[in-house]
Amino acid sequence: MHNKKLSSEELFNPKFDKLGYIQVYTGDGKGKTTASLGLTMRALGRGWKVLIVMFAKGGNGYGELFSFRELSPKLMNQLKIIQAGLDRIVYKNTISEEDKNAVNYGWKAAKQAAMSGEFDLIVLDEANIAIELGLISLEDMKDFLKNKPLSLEIVLTGRHAHKDIIELAHLVSEIHPVKHYWDIGVTARKGIEY
Repeated sequence: MHNKKLSSEELFNPKFDKLGYIQVYTGDGKGKTTASLGLTMRALGRGWKVLIVMFAKGGNGYGELFSFRELSPKLMNQLKIIQAGLDRIVYKNTISEEDKNAVNYGWKAAKQAAMSGEFDLIVLDEANIAIELGLISLEDMKDFLKNKPLSLEIVLTGRHAHKDIIELAHLVSEIHPVKHYWDIGVTARKGIEY
Protein backbone atom coordinates (compact mmCIF):
# COMPACT_ATOMS: atom_id res chain seq x y z
CA MET A 1 0.00 0.00 0.00
CA HIS A 2 1.49 3.31 -1.14
CA ASN A 3 0.17 5.59 1.59
CA LYS A 4 2.09 4.00 4.45
CA LYS A 5 4.57 6.14 6.35
CA LEU A 6 7.95 5.96 4.65
CA SER A 7 10.96 4.95 6.72
CA SER A 8 13.95 7.30 6.85
CA GLU A 9 15.77 4.91 4.50
CA GLU A 10 12.89 5.09 2.01
CA LEU A 11 12.64 8.87 2.35
CA PHE A 12 16.27 9.38 1.42
CA ASN A 13 16.39 6.65 -1.22
CA PRO A 14 17.62 8.20 -4.49
CA LYS A 15 14.81 6.37 -6.27
CA PHE A 16 12.10 8.46 -4.55
CA ASP A 17 11.34 10.03 -7.93
CA LYS A 18 10.16 6.62 -9.17
CA LEU A 19 7.22 6.72 -6.76
CA GLY A 20 3.90 8.18 -7.83
CA TYR A 21 2.17 10.55 -5.47
CA ILE A 22 -1.36 11.83 -4.92
CA GLN A 23 -1.91 15.51 -5.67
CA VAL A 24 -5.03 17.57 -4.95
CA TYR A 25 -5.87 20.99 -6.38
CA THR A 26 -8.87 22.42 -4.57
CA GLY A 27 -10.36 25.67 -3.26
CA ASP A 28 -12.74 28.32 -4.55
CA GLY A 29 -10.14 30.12 -6.67
CA LYS A 30 -9.61 29.87 -10.42
CA GLY A 31 -6.89 27.61 -11.80
CA LYS A 32 -7.33 24.08 -10.46
CA THR A 33 -7.92 22.38 -13.81
CA THR A 34 -5.42 24.73 -15.42
CA ALA A 35 -2.73 23.60 -12.96
CA SER A 36 -3.43 19.93 -13.68
CA LEU A 37 -3.29 20.53 -17.44
CA GLY A 38 0.03 22.35 -17.10
CA LEU A 39 1.32 19.32 -15.22
CA THR A 40 -0.05 17.13 -18.03
CA MET A 41 1.93 19.08 -20.63
CA ARG A 42 5.09 18.78 -18.53
CA ALA A 43 4.59 15.02 -18.13
CA LEU A 44 3.92 14.54 -21.87
CA GLY A 45 7.10 16.45 -22.61
CA ARG A 46 9.00 13.94 -20.49
CA GLY A 47 7.54 10.96 -22.31
CA TRP A 48 4.89 10.04 -19.74
CA LYS A 49 1.62 8.37 -20.71
CA VAL A 50 -1.28 10.44 -19.36
CA LEU A 51 -5.00 9.82 -18.90
CA ILE A 52 -7.33 12.72 -18.18
CA VAL A 53 -10.86 11.93 -17.03
CA MET A 54 -13.05 15.02 -17.05
CA PHE A 55 -15.91 14.39 -14.63
CA ALA A 56 -19.08 16.44 -15.09
CA LYS A 57 -17.58 18.07 -18.19
CA GLY A 58 -19.00 17.15 -21.57
CA GLY A 59 -19.26 18.86 -24.92
CA ASN A 60 -16.56 20.23 -27.15
CA GLY A 61 -16.43 23.83 -25.96
CA TYR A 62 -13.28 23.57 -23.83
CA GLY A 63 -10.21 25.32 -25.22
CA GLU A 64 -7.89 22.72 -23.76
CA LEU A 65 -9.57 20.05 -25.88
CA PHE A 66 -8.88 22.10 -29.03
CA SER A 67 -5.23 22.38 -28.01
CA PHE A 68 -4.82 18.72 -27.16
CA ARG A 69 -6.29 17.71 -30.55
CA GLU A 70 -3.52 19.69 -32.24
CA LEU A 71 -0.65 18.00 -30.41
CA SER A 72 1.95 16.16 -32.46
CA PRO A 73 1.11 12.54 -33.29
CA LYS A 74 3.85 11.42 -30.87
CA LEU A 75 2.29 13.33 -27.96
CA MET A 76 -1.23 12.27 -28.95
CA ASN A 77 -0.08 8.66 -28.62
CA GLN A 78 0.87 9.40 -25.00
CA LEU A 79 -2.46 11.05 -24.09
CA LYS A 80 -6.00 9.78 -23.61
CA ILE A 81 -8.92 12.01 -22.62
CA ILE A 82 -12.28 10.73 -21.40
CA GLN A 83 -15.15 13.14 -20.95
CA ALA A 84 -17.36 11.70 -18.24
CA GLY A 85 -20.11 14.26 -18.15
CA LEU A 86 -22.86 15.91 -20.12
CA ASP A 87 -22.63 19.31 -21.79
CA ARG A 88 -24.05 21.18 -18.79
CA ILE A 89 -23.27 22.13 -15.20
CA VAL A 90 -24.40 19.57 -12.64
CA TYR A 91 -25.85 20.58 -9.27
CA LYS A 92 -27.09 18.36 -6.44
CA ASN A 93 -30.72 19.01 -7.41
CA THR A 94 -30.22 18.53 -11.18
CA ILE A 95 -28.44 15.16 -11.25
CA SER A 96 -29.98 12.86 -13.84
CA GLU A 97 -29.47 9.19 -14.66
CA GLU A 98 -27.44 10.32 -17.67
CA ASP A 99 -25.11 12.27 -15.34
CA LYS A 100 -24.69 9.21 -13.13
CA ASN A 101 -24.00 6.97 -16.13
CA ALA A 102 -21.45 9.37 -17.62
CA VAL A 103 -19.51 9.72 -14.35
CA ASN A 104 -19.73 5.98 -13.71
CA TYR A 105 -18.29 5.29 -17.17
CA GLY A 106 -15.34 7.62 -16.52
CA TRP A 107 -14.75 6.28 -13.01
CA LYS A 108 -14.68 2.66 -14.21
CA ALA A 109 -12.30 3.63 -17.02
CA ALA A 110 -9.99 5.44 -14.57
CA LYS A 111 -9.85 2.43 -12.23
CA GLN A 112 -9.15 0.04 -15.11
CA ALA A 113 -6.47 2.36 -16.51
CA ALA A 114 -4.76 2.59 -13.13
CA MET A 115 -4.50 -1.16 -12.84
CA SER A 116 -3.46 -1.63 -16.48
CA GLY A 117 0.01 -0.22 -15.87
CA GLU A 118 -0.28 1.72 -19.13
CA PHE A 119 -0.29 5.21 -17.60
CA ASP A 120 2.22 7.20 -15.55
CA LEU A 121 -0.21 10.02 -14.64
CA ILE A 122 -3.98 10.03 -14.24
CA VAL A 123 -5.77 13.35 -13.83
CA LEU A 124 -9.24 13.07 -12.29
CA ASP A 125 -10.58 16.50 -13.19
CA GLU A 126 -13.49 17.62 -10.98
CA ALA A 127 -13.32 14.37 -9.01
CA ASN A 128 -13.78 16.34 -5.78
CA ILE A 129 -17.09 17.69 -7.09
CA ALA A 130 -18.15 14.21 -8.24
CA ILE A 131 -17.47 12.94 -4.72
CA GLU A 132 -19.32 15.86 -3.11
CA LEU A 133 -22.34 15.24 -5.36
CA GLY A 134 -22.34 11.53 -4.51
CA LEU A 135 -21.55 10.53 -8.10
CA ILE A 136 -18.36 8.81 -6.92
CA SER A 137 -18.37 7.09 -3.55
CA LEU A 138 -15.89 8.61 -1.10
CA GLU A 139 -15.03 5.14 0.20
CA ASP A 140 -14.45 3.85 -3.34
CA MET A 141 -12.12 6.77 -4.09
CA LYS A 142 -10.22 6.25 -0.83
CA ASP A 143 -9.79 2.56 -1.61
CA PHE A 144 -8.59 3.45 -5.12
CA LEU A 145 -6.01 5.94 -3.81
CA LYS A 146 -4.77 3.64 -1.05
CA ASN A 147 -4.25 0.77 -3.46
CA LYS A 148 -2.98 2.52 -6.57
CA PRO A 149 0.20 1.20 -8.19
CA LEU A 150 3.27 2.62 -6.43
CA SER A 151 4.63 4.35 -9.52
CA LEU A 152 1.32 5.93 -10.62
CA GLU A 153 0.85 9.69 -10.09
CA ILE A 154 -2.77 10.70 -9.45
CA VAL A 155 -4.17 14.24 -9.53
CA LEU A 156 -7.65 15.18 -8.29
CA THR A 157 -9.10 18.61 -8.97
CA GLY A 158 -12.25 20.42 -7.93
CA ARG A 159 -13.64 22.51 -5.13
CA HIS A 160 -14.45 21.14 -1.71
CA ALA A 161 -11.96 18.28 -1.50
CA HIS A 162 -13.11 15.97 1.28
CA LYS A 163 -10.91 15.99 4.40
CA ASP A 164 -10.24 12.25 3.97
CA ILE A 165 -8.90 12.87 0.45
CA ILE A 166 -6.72 15.71 1.73
CA GLU A 167 -5.37 13.41 4.42
CA LEU A 168 -4.47 10.71 1.86
CA ALA A 169 -2.81 13.15 -0.53
CA HIS A 170 0.91 13.89 -0.60
CA LEU A 171 0.50 17.37 -2.10
CA VAL A 172 -2.50 19.65 -1.61
CA SER A 173 -2.80 23.09 -3.14
CA GLU A 174 -5.78 25.13 -2.05
CA ILE A 175 -6.44 28.00 -4.42
CA HIS A 176 -8.15 30.96 -2.77
CA PRO A 177 -9.71 33.84 -4.70
CA VAL A 178 -8.23 37.13 -3.61
CA LYS A 179 -9.84 39.13 -6.39
CA HIS A 180 -11.80 38.08 -9.48
CA TYR A 181 -13.13 40.10 -12.41
CA TRP A 182 -16.43 38.23 -12.11
CA ASP A 183 -17.04 40.56 -9.13
CA ILE A 184 -17.36 43.46 -11.59
CA GLY A 185 -19.62 41.54 -13.96
CA VAL A 186 -17.13 39.99 -16.38
CA THR A 187 -18.52 36.67 -17.59
CA ALA A 188 -16.60 33.55 -18.66
CA ARG A 189 -14.36 34.26 -21.66
CA LYS A 190 -13.20 31.93 -24.45
CA GLY A 191 -9.52 31.16 -24.11
CA ILE A 192 -9.43 32.11 -20.42
CA GLU A 193 -12.21 30.25 -18.59
CA TYR A 194 -13.00 27.70 -21.27
